[in-house]
Amino acid sequence: MTTTPTRTVSPYRSALHPARADFGRLLRAEWAKFWTVRAWLLVLAVGAVVTVLVCQLGVTGSSVSGGPAVVLGPGGEVVKDAFRFEHRPLTGDGTITARVTGIESASGGALEPWTKAGIIVKASMKQGSSYAAVMTTPAHGVRMQWNFTHDTAGPSSDLAKAPQWLRLKRLGGKLTGYASVNGEKWTRLGEVGVGGLPRTVQVGLFLATPARDVVHRGFGGSSAVSGGGRATGTYDHLTLQGTSTATGWTATDIGAPAPGGPPGPARPGASTVTPAGTYTLTGQGDIAPDENDPDMVQMSFQGVVMGLLFMAALGTLFVTTEYKRGLIRTTFTATPSRLRVLAAKTTVIATVTFATGLPATAVGFTWAQKTLRSNGFGPPDFPDLSLLEQPALRAVVGSAALLSLVAVLALALGVVLRNSAGTIATVVALVLLPQILSFAFPLPAAQWLLRVTPAAAFAIQQGVTRYPQVQHNCLPESGCYPLTPYHGLAVLAAYALAALLLAAWTTRRRDA
Repeated sequence: MTTTPTRTVSPYRSALHPARADFGRLLRAEWAKFWTVRAWLLVLAVGAVVTVLVCQLGVTGSSVSGGPAVVLGPGGEVVKDAFRFEHRPLTGDGTITARVTGIESASGGALEPWTKAGIIVKASMKQGSSYAAVMTTPAHGVRMQWNFTHDTAGPSSDLAKAPQWLRLKRLGGKLTGYASVNGEKWTRLGEVGVGGLPRTVQVGLFLATPARDVVHRGFGGSSAVSGGGRATGTYDHLTLQGTSTATGWTATDIGAPAPGGPPGPARPGASTVTPAGTYTLTGQGDIAPDENDPDMVQMSFQGVVMGLLFMAALGTLFVTTEYKRGLIRTTFTATPSRLRVLAAKTTVIATVTFATGLPATAVGFTWAQKTLRSNGFGPPDFPDLSLLEQPALRAVVGSAALLSLVAVLALALGVVLRNSAGTIATVVALVLLPQILSFAFPLPAAQWLLRVTPAAAFAIQQGVTRYPQVQHNCLPESGCYPLTPYHGLAVLAAYALAALLLAAWTTRRRDA
């Protein structure tokens, strides 16, 4: 019986010198491939130009008509500052104490969660002036808030079960808030420095309740109905320790329209006081950041959607062309390490698209901002937003990163699918389709889409800060995204990384 000797097949080894497989040389080779194909350079250039032009065209027809005067807070932000105020002047240091015994709706509806009843120290009667306040709310317990954008949570409270004692102590530029359920044992809420307080300030009771927004969404669009609710708060045990030039309390509606003047954000309220010292304040309005103004930053990046299509096509063609023409075999023969080839291609396409997208988004943003200001957007006495300031810088760099990540996602999917049309269609379905569908889906489903799909990355373009102490409807059609800017961009980065890992696994399995 004869036996056939077993032949051992040695693994493939490149005939090239090991130095040829060096990543630096491989990177230069991929770089040279990119710059020698004129069609790819044309796609890159046209994508940049289209991004700039569409950014401009997207805002050309936008205009804003006159409305209520814009109120700017101490930090230059647009704010709401309208409330019922029972006040008197305080000169120097002092302490104001009061007990809130109840809050109820004065207009027959349910109380807004952020209805506020409490005590406040305010620099002046001018809207937007510095302040600090301690308050109780129907749904968010006791809070200490100051200068519109700052909020600190205190203990939970239920006015139906027990009244809530509140106290504010001024010592120079420092204000300290306290809360108590019995007026004896006090919980310190915090000490804050409030700049811009003059020696004589206004202190007293206040009542504010934001308007109620009811949103109806459907496949034909969305509509919002805003109602101006009114609330009534009751207080007692009001005391003021310190020097005051007045002996009594004066009722004022901050933000109410002056007789014969332009309309204001609040209608006149009412105040009463009993001989026993029980105060009743009825009013409306809010003391909070104003998130209703159009997002001028986000409006300036409408061209990024079009630029995205060109970058997706570029990332796809950079790899599928080699598969289509069979040149990938030559590449893998010269460099047996498939992962290094994929890493080099990824580095080149990410660098090229980011380096092109950055100036395109910067020019598009700057040009669009000038057009928006000329069309009446933004407070007239507010300086133009500089390209180097937040949130403009974050939105510009983030938009360039978005374009780059889409190109990387397309390259990775191109390795997996090896078909140009199929890859581009898949990228568009992942990045753009969820955003389109979010305009028609019910709000919970729309927000879910913008959390778990790569479309979440468009949150990086938001210029309006969303504050937790403001009740708002986060509508996709108004440019609101449920995730923060960086978290939204991280979702797209996670998809790109997952696609790269799948591409690496595919090349090792198919091209081995």
